[in-house]
Amino acid sequence: MKLTYTGKTKDVYVLEDGNYLLKFKDDVTGENGVFDPGANTVGLTLEGAGKAGLRLTKFFFEALKKKEIPTHYIDSNIEEGTMTVKPAEVFGKGLEVICRYRAVGSFLRRYGMYAEEGQELDGFVEVTLKDDDRQDPPISNDALDMLGILSKEEYEVLKVLTQNIGNVVKEELAKKDIELYDIKFEFGRIENGKEIVLIDEISGGNMRAYKNGQYIEPLQLEKFMLEL
Repeated sequence: MKLTYTGKTKDVYVLEDGNYLLKFKDDVTGENGVFDPGANTVGLTLEGAGKAGLRLTKFFFEALKKKEIPTHYIDSNIEEGTMTVKPAEVFGKGLEVICRYRAVGSFLRRYGMYAEEGQELDGFVEVTLKDDDRQDPPISNDALDMLGILSKEEYEVLKVLTQNIGNVVKEELAKKDIELYDIKFEFGRIENGKEIVLIDEISGGNMRAYKNGQYIEPLQLEKFMLEL
């Protein structure tokens, strides 16, 4: 097992069989000690966050598998805080895809002239470049195509997958009377670029969720969803 990448919230190892192992950390993104799923820096460390993120990720990936929505997930080991996944090629140097159901966070900061806080959005899909130096700038489908990152045809696949997966997560949360405001995904190509699939994770650290109008912290979200 060889360490190939050290990320903000996970380390990535390559296995002898060619698959990859993701090791979940207790670090979460944010600024000045405040959690923010859209931030591009580690803001704080929450004890147990890694395993909590993995438990929720396993729950959602298995729900997607039942609906035959493609992901890179193979299996997981909760005690070790690891997940085994298929090798996938990211788009360019990495994209983040956000599905928004309410106007909060960076969406509100950018479009506050027109949007009100908490305003309903109809599964709005937004793509940003993973580029810490440039604060993860949003990018349009035309620019993605022109820069050779993602073709227009691939963008349409990405958009449909994002909305379908977002709706699965939204429906699962609603079963616990929890409302999803927004969620961040990552995608990649597998099978030598033939198929686009969801990669990375689906956890409290990737979304904003509210219950009775109150924001739910990542660790608390896991407890609500899995009734721990």
